[in-house]
Amino acid sequence: MSDQYVLETRSLVKEFKGFVAVDDVNLQIQKGHIHALIGPNGAGKTTVFNLLTKFLIPTRGQILFKGEDITPMKSAAIARKGMVRSFQISAVFPHMTALENIRVALQSFEGSSFSFWKSGASLNRLNKRAMELLDSVGLTEFANTMTVELAYGRKRALELATTLAMEPEILLLDEPTQGMGTEDVDRVVELVRKAAEGRTVLMVEHNLSVVSKLCDRITVLAQGSVLTEGDYEAVSADPRVREVYMGTGSSGERGAVTAEEAAQ
Repeated sequence: MSDQYVLETRSLVKEFKGFVAVDDVNLQIQKGHIHALIGPNGAGKTTVFNLLTKFLIPTRGQILFKGEDITPMKSAAIARKGMVRSFQISAVFPHMTALENIRVALQSFEGSSFSFWKSGASLNRLNKRAMELLDSVGLTEFANTMTVELAYGRKRALELATTLAMEPEILLLDEPTQGMGTEDVDRVVELVRKAAEGRTVLMVEHNLSVVSKLCDRITVLAQGSVLTEGDYEAVSADPRVREVYMGTGSSGERGAVTAEEAAQ
């Protein structure tokens, strides 16, 4: 493995009772890049994410993080090493304030979730860092707002902040803009770009407009296998990508798939 790759998979396979959901997938995620996994529904994107974070066990193959084989490790151990995942569905506590949600994440990261006897000074230290994280995602004014009262886009921003509280070296984002309107999408694009400073991001994203704005490299999956890989210009012009996204057929009558088309 080259030092430039923070995450690799080697011949990764996942079978479910004879059905091959992920078939010989080889990924190389370069340090400092925003890398996207894209593909039509059922392509295997989320299954790959589940394998990387050990919510599923690979049938065959290896997963390497900074050169270390983490295939046998459990989810919690992988997160402690610095590979942290944010889910499709907002995973914050709805009946806690935004500040309280961040503090829970910080306490969990520090291993002090149940240390109720800690001093007030310790809690104040957590509050300071929690406010810094809220500020980083533009939620300072909502610190004392109950999460259930936040708009959907702000809930996703809060979820990103709780993920950043884990101080990830590589951040895995699963459909960060799913279900959002244009204004919220634009906000999240900027948040992801900011979150990527000084770290690596691997993201699953259907909206190719988002991918075109953010990603250094794109891997296209189809039927569980890697179809092609490259930058946005190369991938969007590939006739095989047009085929799996748009059903153009072999005649190639349509032009390159555009961000606007694929975002529909």
